[in-house]
Formats: sequence, structure tokens, C-alpha cells
Amino acid sequence: MAKANVREKLVTAGLELFHTKGYNACGVLDITNAARVPKGSFYNHFKSKEMLALAVLDRYQSLLGLDALQDKSEPPIPRLRSLFERYITLHVKWQFARGCLLGNLGAELSSQSPLVRKALKKHFDRWCGAVAIVLQEAKERGDIAKSHDPQETARFLYNAWQGAVINSKVTRSQAPFKNFFAVIFDSVIKG
Repeated sequence: MAKANVREKLVTAGLELFHTKGYNACGVLDITNAARVPKGSFYNHFKSKEMLALAVLDRYQSLLGLDALQDKSEPPIPRLRSLFERYITLHVKWQFARGCLLGNLGAELSSQSPLVRKALKKHFDRWCGAVAIVLQEAKERGDIAKSHDPQETARFLYNAWQGAVINSKVTRSQAPFKNFFAVIFDSVIKG
């Protein structure tokens, strides 16, 4: 039980540090200090900081709230809007300083770590797949144009969202998110 607790502390600390400072800006000692565990215990749970990054990505993915998209008690487009509204709430809470960990690590590590790049692609694909299912449902209901390709539209949404997140970090405001909603939900996806 104690080993799982140490591992949990390391993943939690890694998530916080990677999200607030970036992967390259913190070392194993920073992570173990933040987790309040001995430095040597890190290597009992992870072969490298890169392996910790994989566990952190899995944890972050679980926090993205994609399961809420499966709740069919609400129509598909409002479910999708709610997902993005929850994301905005987090960015406001973080005072627009953190951004999206997937986007941050993608920008920081995609040319440094093939292992992390592969994991990021898996998480991007999972996110886009979950959104594409909702878009397909909306298409079948007639809520969006039949010409919309759900997979392509989901990838576009992800890319547009990441741009809005980066811009919100720069402007420290909700303006990019308001623009995202106005264009995406009033023009691209009517609903």
C-alpha cells in the first residue's frame, strides 16, 4: 500500500509541475520534493522522468471529462458545448496561465521524445474519437449538416481549441474562448 501511495504522490506532483512549469523546467529532485518523498524512491516507480510523463498523461486524460459526452440524457451539441464550458472554467481558475497539458507537452516534447509523442497522439486520437462520436450522433439527428465528416470536424475542433488555449495564455483573458464559441457553435456547428 505504501508503494502505491508514493507512486500516486509522484504522479500528482509530476502533473502539477509539468502543467505549471513544463517538463524541461523541472527535474526528478523537484518532483520528489514536491511529492515529499525521498529522491531514491522515484526510481522504484519510474525508470525515468519520461516514464513519469506517460503516467501523468494518462492521469490528465482521465481529468478531461470525456465520459460526460456519453450521457445521452442531453442532446449531442449541448453536451459538446458543456465539455468546452468545463474546460473554460478550469482555465479561468488557473488564471489562463497553464494551458492544456496535452498541447503544452506536444509543443515541448514532440521533437525530443518519440515515446511521449506517441502517447500524445494516442490521447489526441482518443479525444477526437470521443468528440467524433458525439458529432456523428448530431449528424444522424439532423443537428449538423450531413456534409460534416465527424472525424475531420473533431480534429478541427481540437486544433481550434488548442489555438484558443494558447491565445488565452497570451492575452490572459476569455476573449479567445468567446471567439471559439462564436465561430464553432454559431457557424461551423450550428446547435
